[in-house]
Order: sequence, then C-alpha cells, then structure tokens
Amino acid sequence: MSQYDVIVVGAGFSGAVMAERFASQQNKKVLVIEQRPHIAGNCYDYTDDSGITVHHYGPHLFHTNKENVWQYLSQFTQWTPYEHKVLGSIDGKLVPIPFNLNTLYQLYPDGQAQEIEALLVKHYGAGGKVPILELRKSKFVALQQLAELVYQKFFVNYTTKQWGCSPEDISPEVTARVPIVVSRDDRYFHDKYQAIPSQGYTQLIGNILKHDNIEVRLNIDATTLLRLNCKTNKVIFEEHEFAGKLVFTGMLDQLFEYTEGELPYRSLQFDFQTIDKKEFQPSTTVNYPNEHAYTRITEFKHILQQQSDKTVIVKESPQDYDRHDPQKNIPYYPIFNAENQQRIDVYKKRIEGFVNVISAGRLANYKYYNMDDAVENALCLSCQVMKSREGLM
Repeated sequence: MSQYDVIVVGAGFSGAVMAERFASQQNKKVLVIEQRPHIAGNCYDYTDDSGITVHHYGPHLFHTNKENVWQYLSQFTQWTPYEHKVLGSIDGKLVPIPFNLNTLYQLYPDGQAQEIEALLVKHYGAGGKVPILELRKSKFVALQQLAELVYQKFFVNYTTKQWGCSPEDISPEVTARVPIVVSRDDRYFHDKYQAIPSQGYTQLIGNILKHDNIEVRLNIDATTLLRLNCKTNKVIFEEHEFAGKLVFTGMLDQLFEYTEGELPYRSLQFDFQTIDKKEFQPSTTVNYPNEHAYTRITEFKHILQQQSDKTVIVKESPQDYDRHDPQKNIPYYPIFNAENQQRIDVYKKRIEGFVNVISAGRLANYKYYNMDDAVENALCLSCQVMKSREGLM
C-alpha cells in the first residue's frame, strides 16, 4: 500500500493548488512529481546577477476579476501593483495595443479620427470591445477602412506568426482576444486585480507547496513511476495498484501514449539578452506585428520597477511544437479547431473511465487558461472531489 493518498503530476499553478487543498483541507499525504528541475511550471522566474527578476518562459502578468482566486493566492504572497501596457511597432511609430482611441488619434488626422470615434461610440458603446473580424463586417465605410487598417497593420501578420495559419482558420475564442477598444484606457488588461507576486512566482508556488503533508520530487518523468492500466481502469504507481487520487496536469495524449493521435500545440523560442544600458524600450512589451520573425520583445525590469545599470530583454518567436525536438518540445498554446476538439473529447472520455484520476489545468483540458483560470479550475475541482463520497474517504 502506498504511503501517499494523492499523487499530483505537475508543479505549476494547477498542481500546486490541488496539492495544497488536499494537504491542508483533508490532511492527505500528497506527492507532487515534476519533470523539470524547478517548480512553478511556465511561471518559473528567478533573479539574475544584475538583480532583475526574469521570467524564464516569457512574461507572466497576473490579472483577475475572480475574488476567490485573489483571496486564495493572497494567503501565499504579497503583491506589487502592476498594470501592463503594450506598444506596437507600426510604420515606424510605437503606438498603444490593443488598438484604442489613443492609437486612433496617433494614426489618423484629428478630423477623421473624431468621425471614426463617433461611429465607434454610437454603434459599440463607450468602453466597448469589438473583435477585428466583426468590425470588418460593418456597413459603414469609415469603420470598414479602419478595420482593414487594423487587420493589415496590427493583426494578420502577428496572428499568422503566432499561430502558423491565417486568422480565418483560428477559433473565434482566440481572435476575440484581440479587439479594438472604444476608450482611451491604454491598459492591456482591465481586471479589478492586477499585480505581480512581490517575491516572484517561484516563491509564490513554493509557499503554496510548503506543507508538512506535501512532498515534491523534481527532475522526474512521471511516466517512469506511474501508468494507466486501460484494461482494469486502475492507476499503477511503482508497479503497484494505486488506490488514492491521481491529479494529472500534463498532456492527456501523452498519458494515453498517443493512442488516439497527437494533439498539436504552438511552442515558443526565447532569445534572452543582457544589455549594458539602463533601459532598452519605453514599455515592458513592444509587439512587432510586421517586421522580424519574433512577435514581441519584453524588458523585465519594467515589471517590478527594478533599478540596475543593466537590463534583460527577451525576443519571443512562435514555432510549431515537436515533442521529439529539445528546442521545440514545450507546449504553450493549444490549437483550437474542430478536429482537435474531437480528439481531446475522446481523451477526456477515456479519462472518465478512471474514477480516481482528475485532469486539471490548461494542458489536461486543452484550453487556453490565464493564470487565474488555472487557479480557479483547481479550486473548483478540489472542492468537488472533497464534497464527493470518494473525496472524503
């Protein structure tokens, strides 16, 4: 019989929250298995030699309207307020992104901008957010022309680089995330809570996992310790049947050894540079929709307003995911389309046959989760399990 009541695969937000809930609320003995040499998943950050907090897997900027998520995480960290602003390099100018009324007046003569603003406010409301592809269908010529400019200058090339296909081939769930904003609010996010963990995400996740009932093992491929017996619908851990709960936050296709086919993802390539100057660019992130192979440059010291004679930037280049290539084998973004949805539905149906297995997080659900979504998903799942008869055993 195993010494553990719960095994959690993955030490990112989803896995850490699930582990903490079982450990603190049910006094369960929890083993967390992480294949990387560190906790915190893609949120992993560290302080470099110049004193700058660097996000190893690209910028992670916390924002939420979910009160329960904010209150839960605030048990484990102090926060540094931060409101993200993004500039885009358009025809030699750095203009606010998403496209908003400030962007409008920087790119159009005042008279023409006023006419367009009036139409936007009248038909979409002050403060409204209009998906680019929806605005292209407007019956007003001025708005059609605006939509075409935004589509060509801001959207089509960036989206093609990001996803490796044209915008029309991408789920509306994705394209709706890039709207025209009918306001002068330059903030990239408009959530009630916007902040960064003052000691970083790695420390935050470490605090969540800091419980006497939780053991963390790093640098371990979970498939070397456990597997699913699809004939008996049982979990096998260290060659013995495991009667406790398995929380899996990885890729379901990998868990089932790709028997129903492989789920595609987009991956990312990061080019980190330390530069001997106090500032590289005027904002944390500058997007490059049209020039360069990379999509954006992030300068980390802006996030926590850190002071240093040096600065650290990262250039971010999307690429296809390839689990066999060490340079491309980190899955970042699921690719949404009907075929892939059918495939993940098959895998989800199969996992339902294992009554003691819980799939949690963005990879296991094949969804684009923000950090607060991942935390909320884990909180809800753990609550459901604890309320069930099995969760109380």
